[in-house]
Amino acid sequence: MNFDPADHALWRPYAQMKTTPPALPVLSAEGVRLTLADGRELIDGVSSWWTVCHGYRHPHIINAVKRQLDAVPHVMLGGLTHDPAECLARRLAAIAPGDLNHAFFSESGSVSVEIAMKVAVQSFINRGLRGRTRFLAFRGGYHGDTLATMSVCDPEEGMHTMFAGAIARQLIADLPTDADRIDSLDALVSDHIDTLAGVVVEPLVQGAGGMRFHDAATLQALRDLCDRHGLPLIFDEIMTGFGRLGTMFAAEKAGVTPDIMTVSKALTGGTLPLAATLVSTRLFELFWDEDPGKALMHGPTYMGNPAACAAANASLDLFEHEPRLAQVHAIEAMFAALLPTARDFPGVVDVRWQGAIGVIEMASLPELDVLKACFVDAGVWVRPFNNIIYLMPPYVISAEDLTVLIDTTLRVTEGWARRHFS
Repeated sequence: MNFDPADHALWRPYAQMKTTPPALPVLSAEGVRLTLADGRELIDGVSSWWTVCHGYRHPHIINAVKRQLDAVPHVMLGGLTHDPAECLARRLAAIAPGDLNHAFFSESGSVSVEIAMKVAVQSFINRGLRGRTRFLAFRGGYHGDTLATMSVCDPEEGMHTMFAGAIARQLIADLPTDADRIDSLDALVSDHIDTLAGVVVEPLVQGAGGMRFHDAATLQALRDLCDRHGLPLIFDEIMTGFGRLGTMFAAEKAGVTPDIMTVSKALTGGTLPLAATLVSTRLFELFWDEDPGKALMHGPTYMGNPAACAAANASLDLFEHEPRLAQVHAIEAMFAALLPTARDFPGVVDVRWQGAIGVIEMASLPELDVLKACFVDAGVWVRPFNNIIYLMPPYVISAEDLTVLIDTTLRVTEGWARRHFS
Protein backbone atom coordinates (compact mmCIF):
# COMPACT_ATOMS: atom_id res chain seq x y z
CA MET A 1 0.00 0.00 0.00
CA ASN A 2 1.13 3.54 -0.69
CA PHE A 3 -0.65 6.52 0.82
CA ASP A 4 -0.23 10.27 0.38
CA PRO A 5 1.32 11.75 3.57
CA ALA A 6 -1.02 14.71 3.26
CA ASP A 7 -3.94 12.37 4.02
CA HIS A 8 -2.57 11.48 7.45
CA ALA A 9 -2.86 14.28 9.96
CA LEU A 10 -3.23 11.67 12.71
CA TRP A 11 0.03 9.85 13.38
CA ARG A 12 -0.90 6.42 14.67
CA PRO A 13 0.97 4.35 17.30
CA TYR A 14 3.43 1.60 16.38
CA ALA A 15 2.63 1.99 12.70
CA GLN A 16 4.61 2.55 9.54
CA MET A 17 2.20 5.12 8.20
CA LYS A 18 3.13 4.56 4.56
CA THR A 19 2.27 0.85 4.48
CA THR A 20 -0.03 0.05 7.41
CA PRO A 21 -3.63 -0.66 6.40
CA PRO A 22 -6.16 2.05 7.28
CA ALA A 23 -7.48 2.02 10.84
CA LEU A 24 -11.07 0.91 11.44
CA PRO A 25 -13.36 3.78 12.52
CA VAL A 26 -15.30 2.95 15.70
CA LEU A 27 -18.79 4.40 15.91
CA SER A 28 -19.68 3.21 19.41
CA ALA A 29 -18.68 0.79 22.15
CA GLU A 30 -20.87 -0.99 24.68
CA GLY A 31 -20.12 -3.85 27.06
CA VAL A 32 -17.60 -6.07 25.26
CA ARG A 33 -18.49 -4.95 21.72
CA LEU A 34 -17.11 -2.38 19.32
CA THR A 35 -19.42 -1.15 16.56
CA LEU A 36 -17.58 -0.01 13.45
CA ALA A 37 -18.70 2.79 11.18
CA ASP A 38 -19.72 0.24 8.53
CA GLY A 39 -22.06 -1.46 11.01
CA ARG A 40 -19.95 -4.50 11.84
CA GLU A 41 -19.71 -5.54 15.50
CA LEU A 42 -16.55 -6.99 17.03
CA ILE A 43 -16.12 -8.74 20.35
CA ASP A 44 -13.16 -6.99 21.97
CA GLY A 45 -10.67 -9.68 22.95
CA VAL A 46 -7.95 -7.36 24.24
CA SER A 47 -9.83 -4.75 26.32
CA SER A 48 -8.42 -1.81 24.35
CA TRP A 49 -4.81 -2.41 25.33
CA TRP A 50 -5.87 -4.13 28.55
CA THR A 51 -7.77 -1.21 30.09
CA VAL A 52 -11.51 -1.89 29.79
CA CYS A 53 -11.92 -4.34 32.65
CA HIS A 54 -15.58 -3.49 33.38
CA GLY A 55 -16.61 -3.32 29.74
CA TYR A 56 -17.29 -0.18 27.74
CA ARG A 57 -19.50 2.59 29.13
CA HIS A 58 -20.29 1.06 32.50
CA PRO A 59 -23.00 3.40 33.80
CA HIS A 60 -21.49 3.74 37.28
CA ILE A 61 -18.21 5.09 35.88
CA ILE A 62 -19.89 7.23 33.21
CA ASN A 63 -22.18 8.86 35.78
CA ALA A 64 -19.32 9.51 38.18
CA VAL A 65 -17.34 11.26 35.46
CA LYS A 66 -20.36 13.34 34.40
CA ARG A 67 -20.95 14.50 37.98
CA GLN A 68 -17.30 15.46 38.33
CA LEU A 69 -17.29 17.36 35.03
CA ASP A 70 -20.26 19.38 36.28
CA ALA A 71 -18.37 20.25 39.48
CA VAL A 72 -14.61 20.55 38.80
CA PRO A 73 -13.29 19.16 35.48
CA HIS A 74 -9.70 19.99 36.39
CA VAL A 75 -7.67 21.87 38.94
CA MET A 76 -3.92 21.87 39.46
CA LEU A 77 -2.55 19.92 42.42
CA GLY A 78 0.14 22.54 42.98
CA GLY A 79 -1.14 24.31 46.10
CA LEU A 80 -4.70 23.05 45.59
CA THR A 81 -6.35 19.69 46.12
CA HIS A 82 -9.70 18.00 45.61
CA ASP A 83 -11.64 15.14 47.10
CA PRO A 84 -11.43 12.66 44.17
CA ALA A 85 -7.61 12.62 44.32
CA GLU A 86 -7.47 12.57 48.13
CA CYS A 87 -10.03 9.76 48.25
CA LEU A 88 -8.35 7.74 45.51
CA ALA A 89 -4.94 7.99 47.18
CA ARG A 90 -6.39 6.70 50.45
CA ARG A 91 -8.23 3.86 48.72
CA LEU A 92 -5.16 2.76 46.76
CA ALA A 93 -3.11 2.79 49.97
CA ALA A 94 -5.77 0.64 51.65
CA ILE A 95 -5.79 -2.07 48.97
CA ALA A 96 -2.12 -2.05 47.97
CA PRO A 97 0.12 -4.63 49.63
CA GLY A 98 2.40 -3.80 52.56
CA ASP A 99 3.08 -0.16 53.34
CA LEU A 100 2.61 1.27 49.83
CA ASN A 101 0.77 4.13 51.45
CA HIS A 102 1.67 7.09 49.24
CA ALA A 103 0.33 7.72 45.72
CA PHE A 104 1.87 10.10 43.20
CA PHE A 105 -0.43 10.57 40.21
CA SER A 106 0.44 11.05 36.54
CA GLU A 107 -1.28 10.60 33.17
CA SER A 108 0.37 7.49 31.71
CA GLY A 109 1.97 4.22 32.67
CA SER A 110 5.31 5.16 31.13
CA VAL A 111 5.46 8.32 33.23
CA SER A 112 4.54 6.40 36.39
CA VAL A 113 7.57 4.17 35.82
CA GLU A 114 9.75 7.24 35.19
CA ILE A 115 8.54 8.62 38.52
CA ALA A 116 9.33 5.31 40.23
CA MET A 117 12.86 5.45 38.85
CA LYS A 118 13.21 9.08 39.91
CA VAL A 119 12.02 8.25 43.45
CA ALA A 120 14.54 5.42 43.67
CA VAL A 121 17.44 7.60 42.51
CA GLN A 122 16.52 10.50 44.78
CA SER A 123 16.05 8.20 47.76
CA PHE A 124 19.81 7.67 47.66
CA ILE A 125 20.58 11.34 46.98
CA ASN A 126 18.50 12.34 50.01
CA ARG A 127 20.69 10.05 52.12
CA GLY A 128 23.82 11.70 50.75
CA LEU A 129 24.65 8.83 48.36
CA ARG A 130 25.29 10.09 44.84
CA GLY A 131 26.13 8.09 41.76
CA ARG A 132 23.32 5.54 42.31
CA THR A 133 21.62 6.13 38.96
CA ARG A 134 21.40 2.79 37.16
CA PHE A 135 18.76 0.07 37.29
CA LEU A 136 18.65 -3.70 37.00
CA ALA A 137 15.93 -4.90 34.63
CA PHE A 138 15.23 -8.12 32.76
CA ARG A 139 15.24 -9.68 29.33
CA GLY A 140 11.73 -9.90 27.96
CA GLY A 141 10.66 -6.87 29.96
CA TYR A 142 8.74 -3.83 28.78
CA HIS A 143 8.13 -0.71 30.86
CA GLY A 144 7.17 2.06 28.45
CA ASP A 145 8.15 4.22 25.50
CA THR A 146 9.65 7.31 27.14
CA LEU A 147 13.42 7.72 27.18
CA ALA A 148 14.01 6.51 30.73
CA THR A 149 11.59 3.60 30.51
CA MET A 150 13.00 2.47 27.17
CA SER A 151 16.31 1.96 28.95
CA VAL A 152 14.84 -0.73 31.23
CA CYS A 153 13.08 -2.60 28.41
CA ASP A 154 14.66 -5.62 26.77
CA PRO A 155 17.45 -4.07 24.67
CA GLU A 156 17.53 -6.82 22.05
CA GLU A 157 14.00 -8.07 21.54
CA GLY A 158 12.13 -4.88 22.29
CA MET A 159 10.99 -2.14 19.94
CA HIS A 160 13.59 0.33 21.15
CA THR A 161 16.84 -1.12 19.80
CA MET A 162 17.27 1.79 17.38
CA PHE A 163 17.66 4.18 20.33
CA ALA A 164 20.84 2.59 21.65
CA GLY A 165 23.18 5.45 22.48
CA ALA A 166 20.35 7.87 23.16
CA ILE A 167 19.13 6.17 26.31
CA ALA A 168 20.85 5.26 29.57
CA ARG A 169 22.68 1.95 29.73
CA GLN A 170 21.21 -0.27 32.41
CA LEU A 171 22.00 -3.73 33.69
CA ILE A 172 19.84 -6.27 31.86
CA ALA A 173 19.82 -9.86 33.10
CA ASP A 174 17.80 -13.06 32.93
CA LEU A 175 15.05 -13.43 35.50
CA PRO A 176 16.32 -15.49 38.45
CA THR A 177 14.26 -18.61 37.74
CA ASP A 178 16.74 -21.12 39.18
CA ALA A 179 19.60 -21.31 41.68
CA ASP A 180 22.33 -20.65 39.12
CA ARG A 181 20.63 -17.52 37.86
CA ILE A 182 20.05 -16.30 41.41
CA ASP A 183 23.74 -16.68 42.16
CA SER A 184 24.75 -14.97 38.92
CA LEU A 185 22.39 -12.11 39.58
CA ASP A 186 23.70 -11.66 43.09
CA ALA A 187 27.25 -11.48 41.75
CA LEU A 188 26.19 -8.96 39.08
CA VAL A 189 24.54 -6.72 41.65
CA SER A 190 27.55 -6.99 43.97
CA ASP A 191 29.85 -5.90 41.16
CA HIS A 192 27.74 -2.79 40.39
CA ILE A 193 26.21 -1.95 43.76
CA ASP A 194 27.86 1.49 43.93
CA THR A 195 25.93 2.61 40.82
CA LEU A 196 22.59 0.83 41.27
CA ALA A 197 19.43 2.63 42.37
CA GLY A 198 16.88 -0.17 42.09
CA VAL A 199 15.42 -3.26 40.41
CA VAL A 200 12.47 -3.05 37.99
CA VAL A 201 10.29 -6.04 37.07
CA GLU A 202 6.85 -6.92 35.74
CA PRO A 203 5.52 -9.33 38.38
CA LEU A 204 4.40 -12.79 37.21
CA VAL A 205 3.78 -11.77 33.58
CA GLN A 206 6.03 -9.87 31.18
CA GLY A 207 3.42 -8.28 28.95
CA ALA A 208 4.44 -6.50 25.77
CA GLY A 209 7.68 -8.49 25.72
CA GLY A 210 5.71 -11.61 24.81
CA MET A 211 3.28 -12.52 27.64
CA ARG A 212 5.97 -14.56 29.36
CA PHE A 213 5.11 -16.04 32.74
CA HIS A 214 7.27 -16.61 35.81
CA ASP A 215 6.45 -17.74 39.33
CA ALA A 216 6.28 -16.28 42.81
CA ALA A 217 9.63 -17.87 43.74
CA THR A 218 11.30 -15.69 41.10
CA LEU A 219 9.86 -12.56 42.69
CA GLN A 220 10.81 -13.73 46.17
CA ALA A 221 14.37 -14.19 44.94
CA LEU A 222 14.32 -10.56 43.75
CA ARG A 223 12.88 -9.42 47.08
CA ASP A 224 15.66 -11.23 48.93
CA LEU A 225 18.28 -9.80 46.55
CA CYS A 226 17.07 -6.25 47.10
CA ASP A 227 16.95 -6.72 50.86
CA ARG A 228 20.52 -8.02 50.94
CA HIS A 229 21.84 -5.14 48.89
CA GLY A 230 19.62 -2.33 50.15
CA LEU A 231 17.92 -1.66 46.80
CA PRO A 232 14.32 -0.58 46.16
CA LEU A 233 12.26 -3.21 44.35
CA ILE A 234 9.88 -1.74 41.77
CA PHE A 235 6.90 -3.74 40.52
CA ASP A 236 5.47 -2.52 37.22
CA GLU A 237 1.82 -3.58 37.61
CA ILE A 238 0.51 -1.46 34.77
CA MET A 239 -0.77 -4.57 33.00
CA THR A 240 -1.34 -6.96 35.93
CA GLY A 241 -2.90 -4.52 38.38
CA PHE A 242 -6.63 -4.47 39.14
CA GLY A 243 -7.54 -8.09 38.85
CA ARG A 244 -6.05 -9.33 35.60
CA LEU A 245 -4.43 -12.36 37.28
CA GLY A 246 -7.29 -13.07 39.70
CA THR A 247 -6.14 -10.90 42.62
CA MET A 248 -6.18 -7.13 42.75
CA PHE A 249 -2.42 -7.06 42.21
CA ALA A 250 0.17 -9.60 41.08
CA ALA A 251 2.13 -8.75 44.23
CA GLU A 252 -0.79 -10.07 46.25
CA LYS A 253 -0.93 -13.29 44.24
CA ALA A 254 2.82 -13.80 44.58
CA GLY A 255 2.92 -12.90 48.26
CA VAL A 256 5.80 -10.49 47.61
CA THR A 257 5.64 -6.78 48.43
CA PRO A 258 7.71 -4.25 46.47
CA ASP A 259 8.98 -0.87 47.68
CA ILE A 260 7.40 0.94 44.73
CA MET A 261 4.51 -0.17 42.52
CA THR A 262 3.21 1.45 39.34
CA VAL A 263 -0.38 1.12 38.13
CA SER A 264 -2.34 2.50 35.18
CA LYS A 265 -4.36 0.94 32.31
CA ALA A 266 -7.36 -0.58 34.20
CA LEU A 267 -7.11 2.03 36.98
CA THR A 268 -10.00 4.05 35.51
CA GLY A 269 -11.73 1.08 33.90
CA GLY A 270 -10.57 2.22 30.47
CA THR A 271 -12.23 5.64 30.49
CA LEU A 272 -9.66 8.39 31.14
CA PRO A 273 -5.85 8.55 31.32
CA LEU A 274 -4.47 8.11 34.83
CA ALA A 275 -1.55 6.37 36.48
CA ALA A 276 -0.17 6.15 39.99
CA THR A 277 3.23 5.46 41.49
CA LEU A 278 2.70 3.90 44.93
CA VAL A 279 5.61 4.29 47.33
CA SER A 280 6.35 2.65 50.66
CA THR A 281 6.35 4.71 53.84
CA ARG A 282 10.00 3.83 54.36
CA LEU A 283 10.96 5.52 51.09
CA PHE A 284 8.47 8.36 51.48
CA GLU A 285 10.06 9.30 54.79
CA LEU A 286 13.34 9.98 52.96
CA PHE A 287 11.56 12.90 51.25
CA TRP A 288 9.84 14.08 54.46
CA ASP A 289 12.14 16.88 55.60
CA GLU A 290 12.34 20.59 56.31
CA ASP A 291 14.89 20.88 53.52
CA PRO A 292 13.01 21.84 50.29
CA GLY A 293 15.87 20.29 48.31
CA LYS A 294 14.72 16.86 49.47
CA ALA A 295 11.23 17.23 47.96
CA LEU A 296 10.35 15.17 44.89
CA MET A 297 10.54 17.75 42.13
CA HIS A 298 8.01 16.30 39.73
CA GLY A 299 4.58 17.54 38.76
CA PRO A 300 2.67 16.56 35.61
CA THR A 301 0.26 19.33 34.63
CA TYR A 302 -2.78 17.05 34.67
CA MET A 303 -1.69 14.88 37.60
CA GLY A 304 -4.64 13.79 39.69
CA ASN A 305 -7.14 15.13 37.15
CA PRO A 306 -10.47 15.19 39.05
CA ALA A 307 -12.50 13.52 36.28
CA ALA A 308 -9.95 10.74 35.91
CA CYS A 309 -9.80 10.26 39.69
CA ALA A 310 -13.60 10.12 39.80
CA ALA A 311 -13.49 7.38 37.16
CA ALA A 312 -10.88 5.47 39.16
CA ASN A 313 -12.90 5.74 42.37
CA ALA A 314 -15.96 4.46 40.53
CA SER A 315 -13.90 1.60 39.12
CA LEU A 316 -12.81 0.64 42.63
CA ASP A 317 -16.47 0.74 43.68
CA LEU A 318 -17.20 -1.90 41.05
CA PHE A 319 -14.43 -4.14 42.34
CA GLU A 320 -16.02 -3.86 45.78
CA HIS A 321 -19.63 -4.43 44.73
CA GLU A 322 -19.54 -6.55 41.58
CA PRO A 323 -17.89 -10.01 41.27
CA ARG A 324 -14.89 -8.97 39.16
CA LEU A 325 -12.32 -11.38 40.59
CA ALA A 326 -14.78 -14.27 40.37
CA GLN A 327 -15.33 -13.33 36.73
CA VAL A 328 -11.57 -13.46 36.13
CA HIS A 329 -11.44 -16.95 37.63
CA ALA A 330 -14.29 -18.01 35.33
CA ILE A 331 -12.37 -16.69 32.32
CA GLU A 332 -9.29 -18.60 33.47
CA ALA A 333 -11.32 -21.80 33.74
CA MET A 334 -12.65 -21.31 30.19
CA PHE A 335 -9.12 -20.77 28.88
CA ALA A 336 -8.01 -23.96 30.62
CA ALA A 337 -10.88 -25.89 29.04
CA LEU A 338 -10.63 -24.60 25.45
CA LEU A 339 -7.18 -23.21 24.66
CA PRO A 340 -5.20 -26.50 24.87
CA THR A 341 -6.74 -27.48 21.51
CA ALA A 342 -4.25 -25.10 19.90
CA ARG A 343 -1.31 -27.25 20.98
CA ASP A 344 -2.06 -29.52 18.03
CA PHE A 345 -1.89 -26.72 15.46
CA PRO A 346 1.21 -26.57 13.24
CA GLY A 347 3.71 -23.92 14.24
CA VAL A 348 2.48 -23.60 17.82
CA VAL A 349 5.32 -23.36 20.33
CA ASP A 350 3.33 -23.01 23.56
CA VAL A 351 -0.17 -22.44 24.91
CA ARG A 352 -0.51 -20.87 28.36
CA TRP A 353 -2.95 -18.92 30.49
CA GLN A 354 -3.11 -17.18 33.82
CA GLY A 355 -6.08 -15.27 35.17
CA ALA A 356 -7.75 -13.43 32.29
CA ILE A 357 -4.75 -13.80 29.98
CA GLY A 358 -4.66 -16.54 27.35
CA VAL A 359 -1.68 -16.97 25.02
CA ILE A 360 -0.91 -18.96 21.89
CA GLU A 361 2.77 -18.64 21.07
CA MET A 362 3.73 -19.38 17.46
CA ALA A 363 7.11 -20.06 15.89
CA SER A 364 6.45 -16.87 13.89
CA LEU A 365 3.54 -14.85 12.54
CA PRO A 366 4.15 -14.05 8.88
CA GLU A 367 1.92 -11.48 7.17
CA LEU A 368 0.77 -10.13 10.53
CA ASP A 369 -1.49 -7.43 9.10
CA VAL A 370 -3.34 -10.01 7.02
CA LEU A 371 -3.85 -12.17 10.11
CA LYS A 372 -5.26 -9.21 12.03
CA ALA A 373 -7.70 -8.62 9.18
CA CYS A 374 -8.78 -12.27 9.34
CA PHE A 375 -9.77 -11.82 12.98
CA VAL A 376 -11.80 -8.72 12.12
CA ASP A 377 -13.53 -10.53 9.28
CA ALA A 378 -14.44 -13.27 11.76
CA GLY A 379 -16.02 -10.76 14.16
CA VAL A 380 -13.40 -10.41 16.91
CA TRP A 381 -10.91 -7.71 17.82
CA VAL A 382 -7.70 -9.66 18.46
CA ARG A 383 -4.30 -8.01 17.98
CA PRO A 384 -1.41 -10.49 17.64
CA PHE A 385 2.09 -9.09 17.96
CA ASN A 386 5.58 -10.48 17.46
CA ASN A 387 4.92 -14.23 17.55
CA ILE A 388 1.98 -14.42 19.94
CA ILE A 389 -1.78 -14.45 19.65
CA TYR A 390 -3.31 -13.50 22.98
CA LEU A 391 -6.68 -12.82 24.60
CA MET A 392 -7.30 -10.40 27.48
CA PRO A 393 -11.05 -9.75 27.38
CA PRO A 394 -13.04 -7.48 29.69
CA TYR A 395 -13.81 -9.28 32.94
CA VAL A 396 -17.56 -8.85 32.38
CA ILE A 397 -17.64 -10.92 29.20
CA SER A 398 -20.42 -13.51 29.29
CA ALA A 399 -19.70 -17.23 29.02
CA GLU A 400 -21.45 -17.22 25.62
CA ASP A 401 -19.37 -14.35 24.24
CA LEU A 402 -16.18 -15.77 25.70
CA THR A 403 -16.87 -19.11 24.03
CA VAL A 404 -17.40 -17.32 20.71
CA LEU A 405 -14.20 -15.31 21.22
CA ILE A 406 -12.07 -18.35 22.03
CA ASP A 407 -13.60 -20.61 19.37
CA THR A 408 -13.19 -17.90 16.72
CA THR A 409 -9.60 -17.26 17.75
CA LEU A 410 -8.83 -20.97 17.57
CA ARG A 411 -10.53 -21.36 14.19
CA VAL A 412 -8.72 -18.40 12.61
CA THR A 413 -5.40 -19.42 14.17
CA GLU A 414 -5.69 -23.00 13.00
CA GLY A 415 -6.47 -21.97 9.43
CA TRP A 416 -3.59 -19.50 9.46
CA ALA A 417 -1.20 -22.05 10.93
CA ARG A 418 -2.08 -24.74 8.41
CA ARG A 419 -1.52 -22.32 5.53
CA HIS A 420 1.88 -21.20 6.78
CA PHE A 421 3.36 -24.17 8.69
CA SER A 422 1.96 -27.36 7.12
